[in-house]
Amino acid sequence: MNTAIIMGVGPVDGLGGQLAKRFASLDLHVFIAGRTASSIDAVAADINAAGGKATAFKADATNETEVAELYTKAAAAGPVKLAIYNAGNNTPGALGEMSAEYFEASWRICCLGGFLFGREAIKHMRGTGGALLFTGASASLRGRPNFGAFNSSKAALRVMAQAMAKEYGPEQVHVGHVVVDGAINGEKIKEGYPEFAEQLGEDGLIDLSAIVDAFEYLYQQPKRGWSFEVDVRTAIENW
Repeated sequence: MNTAIIMGVGPVDGLGGQLAKRFASLDLHVFIAGRTASSIDAVAADINAAGGKATAFKADATNETEVAELYTKAAAAGPVKLAIYNAGNNTPGALGEMSAEYFEASWRICCLGGFLFGREAIKHMRGTGGALLFTGASASLRGRPNFGAFNSSKAALRVMAQAMAKEYGPEQVHVGHVVVDGAINGEKIKEGYPEFAEQLGEDGLIDLSAIVDAFEYLYQQPKRGWSFEVDVRTAIENW
């Protein structure tokens, strides 16, 4: 049975959780990775109860040893054919008032973690084929006031992914990047920022399943028709 690894999984009603459920439904043994044991265990339990195959693995995306162990465990269960890096939360703040530690922490989870995760994926996929996909954001594409740390970190991740795509495409590794251009209609915004979610309304929040569809689209593409990037937004996005 082929395996998939998804790093950065939180609640079941979140992007990481829904990615795990979708790819488990496609007959992949999904390895669910994140820093919160209760969250990844809940997602794995949900998948296994529905007849899928999932294993939870607690790991810090910025810990080189833990990331390598994650891939070793997944590869022992079957060839790794899909790896998704979904780690990294928003880090707002004015650059002129920001500590170096705060700025570096944003870069470490978004870019350094993406590098460690992507490097291990390439080791397991080169020559045999697989898809390595990264979750991006509107922050990947443009700078905005009070989001300089997040903008620079996500932009760095995107450019690194482009380099990986060009370096390892000839070795059958399909590297892709999904730009999530707006707020996601999931548990984090509904419970963490209910007033903001209400202000945006259902039509102003990006549908979780639509984002997952974009990842599946990249995963299913034939090698003579690969895309690097897909973006997802609502019809009423404020440009």
